[in-house]
Amino acid sequence: MMPLDATSATARYPVVPLTLPGVILGIGLGGFFDGIFLHQVFQWHHMFSNIYSVDTVPGLRMNTLGDGIFHTVTWLSVLLGLGILYSRVTHARGEVWRSGVLWSWILCGWGWFNLVEGLIDHQIFGIHHVHYGPHQMVYDVSFLASGVIFIVAGWSMARRGSSVRVGAGA
Repeated sequence: MMPLDATSATARYPVVPLTLPGVILGIGLGGFFDGIFLHQVFQWHHMFSNIYSVDTVPGLRMNTLGDGIFHTVTWLSVLLGLGILYSRVTHARGEVWRSGVLWSWILCGWGWFNLVEGLIDHQIFGIHHVHYGPHQMVYDVSFLASGVIFIVAGWSMARRGSSVRVGAGA
């Protein structure tokens, strides 16, 4: 196949915008990681564990309900991100999934999840903390710091990555 010049390649193979679907997928996946590992596997906290005690049946029921609502929102975020991604990519989906740019934006979205959820739920409303005990603040600050690190790393990797171009013949 003959190589195309830059102008005809741009016209024939448009850049697929991956920022929005990547960030939304990252928010959902970051939430799933939090919910699955911190809420369920490690049992460090539940959604309302600073409001309702997990040591009583009614408190555990409220926390389980909160965790379920939280998981529903993260699941819907993943579905929304996939829907946006697939509405933009009609061909060469494998190339998009292998794209470092998509995964960079997913990392960035995960960072936004950690930062916003950490600020709102841990710091502002105090409905739960990452891990209770003598080093509670260290866990909360580390969670916030991981968000900032993920955002900066994802954004810089996405900016250095090459655009994903797909076309009807790809």
